[in-house]
Amino acid sequence: MPQARLITPVLIGGCIILMLGFAIRASFGVFQIPIATEFGWPRAEFSLAIAIQNLAWGIGQPLFGALAERFGDRRAIVAGALLYAAGLVLSAWAVTPLQHQLLEILVGFGIAGTGFGVILAVVGRATSDANRSLALGIATAAGSAGQVFGAPVAEALLAVMPWQQVFLIFAAVILLALFALPMLRAPVRASRAELEESLGHVLRRAFRDPSYTLIFLGFFSCGYQLAFITAHFPAFVTEMCGTIDPSGMIASLGVSTTSALGAWAISLIGVANIGGSIMAGWLGKRYTKKYLLAGIYAARTLIAAAFILTPITPATVVLFSLSMGALWLATVPLTSGLVAHIYGLRYMGTLYGFVFLSHQIGSFLGVWLGGKLYDIYGSYTTVWWIGVGVGAFSAIVHLPIRERVMELRAA
Repeated sequence: MPQARLITPVLIGGCIILMLGFAIRASFGVFQIPIATEFGWPRAEFSLAIAIQNLAWGIGQPLFGALAERFGDRRAIVAGALLYAAGLVLSAWAVTPLQHQLLEILVGFGIAGTGFGVILAVVGRATSDANRSLALGIATAAGSAGQVFGAPVAEALLAVMPWQQVFLIFAAVILLALFALPMLRAPVRASRAELEESLGHVLRRAFRDPSYTLIFLGFFSCGYQLAFITAHFPAFVTEMCGTIDPSGMIASLGVSTTSALGAWAISLIGVANIGGSIMAGWLGKRYTKKYLLAGIYAARTLIAAAFILTPITPATVVLFSLSMGALWLATVPLTSGLVAHIYGLRYMGTLYGFVFLSHQIGSFLGVWLGGKLYDIYGSYTTVWWIGVGVGAFSAIVHLPIRERVMELRAA
């Protein structure tokens, strides 16, 4: 049986890898202005590179899920880390938009191999039914912990060295994450029926299930909102936020410019989401996951609308970051837990990977449209309101999901 303890070596090792991987991923928005300024590019060029990264991450997620289920979790994670590091190293010498955009494919696949799809499947299989939802929430929170320091560290490094050197440092960091790999020893935990059913058969049954389609569609807005904010919020705050009062509380914490506030806003989102992800995992054990997801998307929609309708000040940036952060990755333990609950643990990595592809299609559009519409209109207002609309859509489509275990048949 899976381990009855909540805190296990598998959970600790998974948290370390997620934390370091997401620290790097969450920092890419900080590079928007330095790279565009050095080369004189429009905002859309590096935005497209980050968008391609997110799309490659989504395409790679079910592939790495299947790779992990076929050849082993740890081999998949090693492959992901090597691709991640290679993409970062080669990007340090990229001097054209096309080079950056193509190399972000490597980075995106690297994130897929070291990210939620593979790690959450390992944690899910190694944890008891009673603890699974909370364990998934803790692992998700580890990604947020990385986000807490990723963007500020990148901002601090950029103050003393070129962005190319920062990329090389980050490549070394993701390779260091592999030292946690020996902790990830999780045997396959599945029923006899799950073990007898082939991956192809499970996928066909899931794709024919309307609930799986609704989960897929609902995860789109999560990717759109999160990727847009991660990639563009630092620049948005830098350009749109009111002046920081030098005698105020924010300045007393060492944040004296809107550029620094933009980086720290991403960190604040991560801080708030540590608690939010764990709380979502705890609630997912006790309440219906689809209603929790609908409530999270509805709350995000209201928060985003209220923020864009009010003057952008340092205080509203902090308030928005904390409130949106509490909901930031709270969808991940609930969505992955919902997939595991309905379709079982055997092919959780692959099934969640396909759902995550929808998330990353949304991420691609959120990042790319953010840069494209900024270049057209000179502001982020239009793309922000699109995010409000898709958030409301996701709140609605989760309601008809049938949250029940699907019976399995041997192929």
